Amino acid sequence: MTTSDLTTDAHTALPVPRPRTGRLVIASVPANHVYVRHLAPEDGSGPVRLPDPTPPGAATTQQWWPPVMLDATWVETHDFDVFHLHFGFDARSPADLEELVAALRRRGKPLVFTVHDLRNPHHLDREAHDRHLDVLVPAADAIITLTPGAEAEIRERWGREAVVVPHPHVVPLDVMRRVAAMRDVRRRGPREREFRIGMHVKSLRAGMNPHALLPVLVDAVRDLPGAVLQVNGHRDVLLPEGARYDAALAEALQAHAAEGELDLHVHDFLDDDGLWAYLASLDVSVLPYRFGTHSGWLEACRDLGTAVVAPSCGYFADQAPVLTYEHDEDHLDADSLVAALREAHAGHVAAPPSVDDRRRQRAQVADAHAAVYESVVRR
Repeated sequence: MTTSDLTTDAHTALPVPRPRTGRLVIASVPANHVYVRHLAPEDGSGPVRLPDPTPPGAATTQQWWPPVMLDATWVETHDFDVFHLHFGFDARSPADLEELVAALRRRGKPLVFTVHDLRNPHHLDREAHDRHLDVLVPAADAIITLTPGAEAEIRERWGREAVVVPHPHVVPLDVMRRVAAMRDVRRRGPREREFRIGMHVKSLRAGMNPHALLPVLVDAVRDLPGAVLQVNGHRDVLLPEGARYDAALAEALQAHAAEGELDLHVHDFLDDDGLWAYLASLDVSVLPYRFGTHSGWLEACRDLGTAVVAPSCGYFADQAPVLTYEHDEDHLDADSLVAALREAHAGHVAAPPSVDDRRRQRAQVADAHAAVYESVVRR
């Protein structure tokens, strides 16, 4: 069902739904995100998710806009069975979210909240995100999160129980299969080959700390036979005309590149095909986070057979098998980062999930979400 399937009673201004097929209708915030899309069964069955409404005047070329479904007026005037919030509420005030919850209560619509972030990776401090969580977590009719560690923190902070459902695959299954075949061919090739270590600084989120990692990585690579350090970043951070130009980072990267100590790639946002090709070209990806909770990047690496070196902050090691180094807002243990890279270089990494593994997991994830939806509707 879409919003075009609805009629409105002129006297009440409330939605009058047309007859349904029996499938639950989910107002998912957002709907068009790879994580959310892969919560559904592969065959397209299961609950129906309403498409993300386009805000009036928004350019269709925009990558993101504030979710319209978070408006209490949208909740009051559209038909759905369950409201499922994932992310996208950063720009809303706690009062806005309280109004959203009140509108859901007036309509008798259950709220499911998946807690992806217990610490927002885009915020320098945690206060604003904590205030949002203090509205949403107590109000939710059901809570989902991705790891046992996050579930334990939710219980400790709010006294709420969360259903733990793992992160589904990120990369399309056909791409996974193709990349796995290519890696198999590469493994059977010459024994002496390049070992590529990647660090991606993207557009330099608040939670990233590549400045401190860079000299450690450069030194570590010198001692690893055949190792190459590759650093990728976006133009907005690494070029002087960029809106978020970081001169110290850009100059350090350029200096190391000029000495032949790293392979520097500066580019705009990669499309999906470009991103999969880039990640598949790496042997290991180093996550330079000093705070965070979970990571879709980590899952994409696993899908493509790229090992992950992840920090000790957050619940990355709880999310999937990774090599961990000590890194948080207070300190970086350089020795642990070097040790993790040596382990990766020696091949002491967990085997990546197969296409069949991810296919089975996706079915289980879809079943788990369907069960949560049915439970809150019955209540």
